[in-house]
Amino acid sequence: MTSISTVGHAEASAVPKAKSRNMSLDRARTFLTLVVLLHHAVIPYTYFGHTDPKHFFGFDMIVLATDSFFMAMFFFLSGLFAWSGIARKGPLNYLSDRLLRIVLPFAICAFTVIPLAYYAISLRHHPEIGFSAFWWNMVTKGPWPSGPIWFLWVLFAFDLVACLLYKLSPNLLDPINRLSLYGRRRPAVFFAVMLAVTAAFYVPGLMIYGPSSWFEFGPFSVQHGRVLLYASYFFFGAGIGVAQLDRGLLAADGRMARVSWDWMVLAIVPYCLLWGLIFIKREILGNPSPLPNWYEALYAICFAVFSVAIMFLILAFFQRFRQSGSARLLDPMQADAYGMFLVHYPIALWLQYWLYDYDWPAIIKVAIGLTLTIAGSWALTRALRQIPGANKVL
Repeated sequence: MTSISTVGHAEASAVPKAKSRNMSLDRARTFLTLVVLLHHAVIPYTYFGHTDPKHFFGFDMIVLATDSFFMAMFFFLSGLFAWSGIARKGPLNYLSDRLLRIVLPFAICAFTVIPLAYYAISLRHHPEIGFSAFWWNMVTKGPWPSGPIWFLWVLFAFDLVACLLYKLSPNLLDPINRLSLYGRRRPAVFFAVMLAVTAAFYVPGLMIYGPSSWFEFGPFSVQHGRVLLYASYFFFGAGIGVAQLDRGLLAADGRMARVSWDWMVLAIVPYCLLWGLIFIKREILGNPSPLPNWYEALYAICFAVFSVAIMFLILAFFQRFRQSGSARLLDPMQADAYGMFLVHYPIALWLQYWLYDYDWPAIIKVAIGLTLTIAGSWALTRALRQIPGANKVL
């Protein structure tokens, strides 16, 4: 058997050609966008973010799962086409494109979408304040929260680092690419390596900073304990995408999709352990602050295992059922998914503001809020994409 160090060396070192669309990856990205909308729709009705009188424990289960993987997976999917894009366009042209695609939407959203969203929250506590006064106070005095768009500036920072590393050595990520090619037949090896690396970055970060420490400077924010975790996911994705994306770990005929039940077990076990640790924290330890180091370490390890396993499970699902009608249901939304991510937040928060005073079960509120958030953000994105040149950004 050919060793990992020699599989596909020539392919990994070559400058890649432009890749055709991979519908499995497109559907995974669209699915993640809907997960983001679901996450923001249920948060007010959970123990984690209880801002509505109604509560449903099932939504706590959703938030624990989504918060443990979806942003890391977004960075992974974004990284898949980073290194090959830099090789094809050159670092300066690549960054120029990313400025248009990432930095411009971040700037526009920071001054419009985010204030509109958080004004709905502010009115609950200060109903007398007008939007113009609220907006001015946010951008001049702060705090100026970023909401979900923090992802954009962090992603651009990773793209910038990738360009600098590419200038240093175009072959720097070849070992990951060779591991990906090997992972076509033995995905468990890639899983083990990725888990070891991501855990090595995440566990110390959580123990040092804890789960609630954020870097914040104006609209620029990111969780201290997770930034290196996100970077590791991004560069694992970039390494897979160096060359021969269709022949490596994510190959349509690779073994990864055939062992999807294994990924499910690997995801369910640490997820259950996370709930066990949460029970220990609340009922036995009494929610101490700070938490003991042993607790933070165990929680971080379970988090890391679940995060990688659920990502493999989702990718395996969309590979395995790429021809099924249910997977194709996401296709009409694919072109609008990025725009929906950008514009959904004020729609979600204003719907929650409107639903707050109704004495309805949490499930009913979420059903209404999520449905209208999806419909509203999709319709708004479709309308914005009709503006000349907007489809180059959205």
